[in-house]
Amino acid sequence: MTRETLLPRSAYPWWQPIVTRWSDNDAYGHVNNAIYYHWFDTAVNNWLIAAGLLDVAHGDPIGLVVETRCRYARSITYPEPVEIGMVLDRLGTSSVTYRLGAFVADGTEAAAEALFTHVCVDRVTRRPVPLPGTWRDRLETLAPVAPKISDPW
Repeated sequence: MTRETLLPRSAYPWWQPIVTRWSDNDAYGHVNNAIYYHWFDTAVNNWLIAAGLLDVAHGDPIGLVVETRCRYARSITYPEPVEIGMVLDRLGTSSVTYRLGAFVADGTEAAAEALFTHVCVDRVTRRPVPLPGTWRDRLETLAPVAPKISDPW
């Protein structure tokens, strides 16, 4: 994996700051790979809440994570502050895929990049339902500002 294959900072229209913790580092002296998934989940859910699309206790429909993947290009270590960038990767009938980049604060190259897919489901039945129009409208604000870069995934 080389850093050149990851999206640049300029590709991400929305940002979530993250504070690293001492306990995020593993025995190898860098943030453990599993912690990145916490960061990505936090970023997506904070955006959904801010956009008025996620009511954790009563919202219907809800998004269930059905797929995640991550590629790593460099280590992050405590106490480096982190920023997670988020851009819309794909908008389907009942699903949405976000592309997220983990950057050291003010860094220009991503340390890691993830794809994170939600399927929109009925809260009670857990069966897929089409994304409501309000969701589509708000999700489209995360659309890339430039044409999609060829996908190395």
